[in-house]
Amino acid sequence: MQGHPGQDPAQAELFANLAGVDRDRANPARMYDYYLGGAHNFAADREAADRVLAVLPETRTFAQENRAFLQRAVRYLATEAGIDQFLDLGSGIPTVGNVHEIAQGLDAAARIVYVDHEPVAVAQSQRMLAGNERATIIRADLRHPELVLGHPDTRRLLDFSRPVAVLMISVFPFIPDSDDPAGIIASYRRACAPGSHLALSHSLTPEYWPGEVAQAIELYQSSTHPLHLRNPDQVADLFGGYELVPPGVVFTSAWRPDRPVTDEQARESRAVAGVGVLRS
Repeated sequence: MQGHPGQDPAQAELFANLAGVDRDRANPARMYDYYLGGAHNFAADREAADRVLAVLPETRTFAQENRAFLQRAVRYLATEAGIDQFLDLGSGIPTVGNVHEIAQGLDAAARIVYVDHEPVAVAQSQRMLAGNERATIIRADLRHPELVLGHPDTRRLLDFSRPVAVLMISVFPFIPDSDDPAGIIASYRRACAPGSHLALSHSLTPEYWPGEVAQAIELYQSSTHPLHLRNPDQVADLFGGYELVPPGVVFTSAWRPDRPVTDEQARESRAVAGVGVLRS
């Protein structure tokens, strides 16, 4: 693989030697990295992302707002909720403001387990976390909770007899109903102690997007992970068993924003998000 501006030669060599990477088909995790201005992507990812941006330029805003929600949610969980253990499912390719950077910046003893099955995401995370004894990345598919929860690194770092924050940020748009998203969440919920939290975001169905959204969605259908969009009520249903923390399931930019957000600005995020707490 040839490098591109922003990617150092060591990264280019690392990614070129990764096994199991499909460089010829766009991957949503690497497209997302590109939307955020990252350098951990291939030509196929950039080409597909540019085609999406040509018809839906607000996709970049969606990605930025989604990332900002994650950061605000982690700050809330680490401070107001008192959580010091995080399980980040479908964590994606690292960029500025990762979970461990925020959580350990607030509490040096915080422990984080990242989970992803995309080789570039795993390799770059391993590189970033080298020497961090309280954070790790495991390569696994979040659709198999028994493998994630039973992994030696998960068991080493996380104590499920105490509250854990489970993070599912923009992962379920790539999981079809046939894989039973609610059942997947329930499996993780059952492993958690009371006081645990779920933070989840999800991109919305076409009526919440302007312009040629159908064309953009079609571009994703030929990627390694086709899109499965849901409406706000369907997203809220994914929090079954949890008590929603105010303000509930809202547009991502409207969840406890750092600055005032108008209704129009909130709608531009094209995704909803929420945080729930497990009471019993």
